[in-house]
Amino acid sequence: MTSNELLTAALRYAELGYQVFPCAAGDNKPATAHGFKDASTDAAQIEQWWTDIAGANIGIAAEGMLVVDLDPLSPGSPNAWLNDDPEKLLDLVAAPSALTPRGGRHHVFRRPAGKAWRCTASRLAPKVDTRTDGGYFVVAPSRRPDGVYQWIEGLELDVPLDQLSEPPPWLVQELDRIATERRSNGHAANGTPTLPNGANDSPEANKIPDGQRNATLARLAGAMRRVGMSQTEMAAALHRVNQERCVPPVSSERVERTARSIARYAPDEVSVALVENHYAQMQAESEDEVEPAQPDPGPVPDALLSVPGFINEVMTYTLESAPYPEPVLAFAGALTLQALLAGRKVRDTMDNRTNLYVLSLANSGVGKDHARKVNARILYEAGLADCLGTSFASGEGIEDRLCVQPATLFQVDEIDGLLLRVGQARDARHEAIVSMLLQMYSSASSIYVMRAKANQERSVIDQPCLCLFGTAVPKHFYESLSARLLTNGFLARLLILECRGRGVGRDDTERPIPGSILEAARWWAEYKPGAAGNLTDWHPVPHRVPQSDAAGAVFRDVRERADAEYAQCEQANDPAGMAIWARAYEKARRLALLHTISACRDNPVITPEAATWAGAFVDHQTRRMLFMARHYASESEFDGKRKRLLDVLEQWRRQHGDEWMPFWRINRKLPWSSREHEEVRDTLLQQRLIEFEVTQAGRKGGRPTAGYRIKPPVSDEAGE
Repeated sequence: MTSNELLTAALRYAELGYQVFPCAAGDNKPATAHGFKDASTDAAQIEQWWTDIAGANIGIAAEGMLVVDLDPLSPGSPNAWLNDDPEKLLDLVAAPSALTPRGGRHHVFRRPAGKAWRCTASRLAPKVDTRTDGGYFVVAPSRRPDGVYQWIEGLELDVPLDQLSEPPPWLVQELDRIATERRSNGHAANGTPTLPNGANDSPEANKIPDGQRNATLARLAGAMRRVGMSQTEMAAALHRVNQERCVPPVSSERVERTARSIARYAPDEVSVALVENHYAQMQAESEDEVEPAQPDPGPVPDALLSVPGFINEVMTYTLESAPYPEPVLAFAGALTLQALLAGRKVRDTMDNRTNLYVLSLANSGVGKDHARKVNARILYEAGLADCLGTSFASGEGIEDRLCVQPATLFQVDEIDGLLLRVGQARDARHEAIVSMLLQMYSSASSIYVMRAKANQERSVIDQPCLCLFGTAVPKHFYESLSARLLTNGFLARLLILECRGRGVGRDDTERPIPGSILEAARWWAEYKPGAAGNLTDWHPVPHRVPQSDAAGAVFRDVRERADAEYAQCEQANDPAGMAIWARAYEKARRLALLHTISACRDNPVITPEAATWAGAFVDHQTRRMLFMARHYASESEFDGKRKRLLDVLEQWRRQHGDEWMPFWRINRKLPWSSREHEEVRDTLLQQRLIEFEVTQAGRKGGRPTAGYRIKPPVSDEAGE
């Protein structure tokens, strides 16, 4: 996390009316003389603080606020407060909510007028504190050695202070009780919440009637999942609510199915499902279980497009010298440049290397060629121009090129054409190219045995480092996706990054390459690890970059999460998901290695920060890739048409709601034959994904009008 990003975030909080102050870099301790009492909304003061204190974390004075702070009961053991009362839990996660580095949570409310509460420690429950006047809390994107502060997606602190919601009535009454006890005897009788004065509603007032049961149970499960509860924990709470409040109770199987369905969402994805009403869709019109729609993670967040040291320096220069600056392209170019420079020279403790295949998606005119030109100029100045390739003529051509120069960066535009031909299996030459790329990727830590040539002995390429920086137009790339491509392993090895759009154009872009960039590139060009000798270039012994114990713990968590996702895909018989999640851990380790050597090339050690960034990057990138693949990839040409019609209808619904889309409009966008339209329509009707109607025109004798629309969500009690 850079100082500029922290400063930008601090200024944004101040604009919303929150009083901010700096905390020590990597810590939650105030970095000013009077701590939170120095907090301010003055932009000039804030800029001065973050200029003077590099990497300062962000504190917010809790004046006028109520922050409920849940800490884990012990390392790795989430706080279970309110787990048996999901409705109260839902009240908490309706407010801006954040995850803390140690596995805790912050829930942020506006303090009601007239309340003179004070900060509390473990008075609501063990390890449950409150912050108000006289206290403060640390906010995203602050970082500690054990992790980062981050807002739960959809629950960010993005409204002014005076627009925050007040705490729920039951919490107000409990805090009033604590305040009364404090005034009377200075301490509470115990730390267990009791809600007097009728705060616990009577059972009759809390009943869930027929017609609301499924939606309410799903909503409660969503609240529990957002704070990290497991399927087992959710099911236990839902069974209790079902028996005590549903009239009549739904079946036990329905309760288990609801918990199981919600558990498939990652905690930070559930907010999207709440907004898009996926829960209603889960209640299918039959007893068959419906897989919940996977939410769209969106393009990679800006916070992940930052790697300290060389990569950030190259990215900054690329943006400053671009006619139309675009951060994703600049990041992708800098990342692959570092990957090439370190190729065959470093490895991690599991012998992972730096060879990467990166694909950036951008429309025409965005400036896809500028980052490639920057890489070419830097490599030329470093004496490494022969390490560049610009196209794939054939699999044999790749092999021959790596034989001459075993560390090569291919910068290839319009790579979607290659993927399209492979997906359609229409060209053996293109299939051979992808096969060669797969073999080179897997041979980076060993040797690749070349094909036999007439009158020549077989040659080998020792530890080939083939890096790829590809670009493509998004529409063309997505149209090239197929089930074949998703399972052959090539896409699983790609990092796919989507650009936001064309940047603001400018004229004065000529900049000399900074000396620090050239010095670093030349250092890598001359760096020869291992023992000196005439075999160093042919058979190098890469430097083994160690990792800290804390980084090892982060990596284990990354691996376990990827393995869990793989197991779910395996259980669901999802070969595409299995193929892509199978490579997630390896990608994370490679990226952590690149993060480390970019930040410190002289004496690199993989840190928790590097491992955390890499894990977050790969997790987001994997989920985005799977979302886009499942939305666009087709099993066949007919399946492609089916998805194209659904996409057209989805676009119509976003603009027109549940209005019927006239067939003549569809036919303009999809000029198929009448028979093709009929076959696709009948299939989607059988799958109950669309609705179709024919109405008589208004005037007498008019021709009937056909209309389509996406099938609206079914009733919440359907199938009961």
